[in-house]
Amino acid sequence: MEKPLGDCPPDHGQPLEWPPLLRPAQGAGGVKTLRCAIYTRKSSEEGLDQSFNSLDAQREACAAYIVSQKGEGWKPVLKLYDDGGFSGGNMERPGLVSLLRDIGAGLIDVVVVYKVDRLTRSLPDFARIVDQFDRKGVSFVSVTQAFNTTTSMGRLTLNVLLSFAQFEREVTGERIRDKIAQSKAKGMWMGGAPPLGYAGHQRTLKIIPEEAATVRRIFARYLELGSVHTLKLELEEQGVTSKVRLSGKGNRTGGLPINRGALFHMLRNPIYVGDIPHRDKVFPGLHEAIIDRPTFEAVGLLLAANGGSARARRQSSPALLTGLLKDANGRPMSPVATRQGDRTYRYYVSTDVQRGEPRAGKGRHRVVAHVVETAVVDALREVTGDPQGNWLDLRTLVASVMLIDDSVRLVFAPGLESRASRRSRYELVETSDGLMLTLSLNLTKRGGRSWMTSTDAPANRRRIDKILVAGLRRAHRELRQAGADVMLQKPDWRQISGIADPYTRKLVRLAFLAPDIQQAIMDGQQPVGLTLQALRESDIPSSWDAQRRALGFTRSSAAACLIP
Repeated sequence: MEKPLGDCPPDHGQPLEWPPLLRPAQGAGGVKTLRCAIYTRKSSEEGLDQSFNSLDAQREACAAYIVSQKGEGWKPVLKLYDDGGFSGGNMERPGLVSLLRDIGAGLIDVVVVYKVDRLTRSLPDFARIVDQFDRKGVSFVSVTQAFNTTTSMGRLTLNVLLSFAQFEREVTGERIRDKIAQSKAKGMWMGGAPPLGYAGHQRTLKIIPEEAATVRRIFARYLELGSVHTLKLELEEQGVTSKVRLSGKGNRTGGLPINRGALFHMLRNPIYVGDIPHRDKVFPGLHEAIIDRPTFEAVGLLLAANGGSARARRQSSPALLTGLLKDANGRPMSPVATRQGDRTYRYYVSTDVQRGEPRAGKGRHRVVAHVVETAVVDALREVTGDPQGNWLDLRTLVASVMLIDDSVRLVFAPGLESRASRRSRYELVETSDGLMLTLSLNLTKRGGRSWMTSTDAPANRRRIDKILVAGLRRAHRELRQAGADVMLQKPDWRQISGIADPYTRKLVRLAFLAPDIQQAIMDGQQPVGLTLQALRESDIPSSWDAQRRALGFTRSSAAACLIP
């Protein structure tokens, strides 16, 4: 929005016309026109709805100062750079962002402010702003503080002023934090979003009967079910939703199914027993409790017991890429596990899918954990030239891992250069985020499941899978005991129909794999993700060529397979 600046002439956005006798001569002795931008800021929104507010007063004073400098060629620009209701402690202000963008485009020569602290109250931010000014040859002026930023003394004066401004901001913050702590110690509710079951009322909380009944039912059902996940599913079926909130602008939020994280927070929230938490302390509150203390303590003990067993399971089968892996849309992929009998299957799943939200964007939202972990660890060992590298040590070299369709993109943390092996076959690309490596992966369907085979894995890397080798040896032993001819090119399933055990019947099919495939397994040259479980659950084709294609073997070997 554009409007005249204070009492400036209506045509102040155009070059100022001087009387003929006072107009400076043009050419070598002419006065250069300087385009001046006025920046105004007010920390709070209070009073901005008045016809003449603080921003108007700042702008009027700055405009008058620009007019007083017309002899120096100063000319105000029409565009306004106002930030009403924004703190000077950071640079996330629309008016300031617009100002810096126009400075970068070369549209401004001088920035005029009422006081320096209107521009910023942070010394680090001030240094960044001045650096941008210097790169574009832009100077700035404070109407109420005389200084010249082109001299060392002027810069010293600015630094001293901003030091006091930052000190004032920090002292104000400490005073507010102390007041909040003292108020909470007295049991007061100091604002924020009230939890389900309560509404804020004069520095305390008032119970909403309908919501309170829902909270009591949630606590009771958790004690009966003993599982937050089961409780979440039950609440979804019953149509129980989170608290509906209306913002000051009338925006509606909430009213959605309660997720697991919100349930955990609710079951641990001391507000429901009449307490007020602050940092690591809990104080008796002024509000009425919804949950009695014995019930709350019983829920806490059950949560602790379930949490301890979950931590033990995670420690016994750690997810190596936790906190590193993201999908193609930049969303974190968290580890999940399912159990079938005595077996555990691990995956990485996008967080939006875990929350039950619709899948947004393209790319894969789920991946088998050990497959992508193996590809990443193998690549790191190859890059560092350490075949036995420990993951705890290698983990420090990785900044992020992103799964993008059929590839995994690794961005390395600073310090990799000193450990990178010159013999590595991988080519690292230097980007603004750091050194990057992209691993091409082929995702194929085998046995109804998705498996990844790294096409960038070093050809000479030996990954002998002892379980897979043992399974292959057992398959040959079982066939010999059944009197089957393992030299047949095509599997004759009639020869193994007499094997009663279903597991063994599936296992012996491994003996009918192509000889070069079996030799590759014995040598540890099988593709990433080819495990005994994957082979046992796959539909193995009878043709050796079809086997090579299905299992990710690109070349066949002429070597015969001899397995004792």
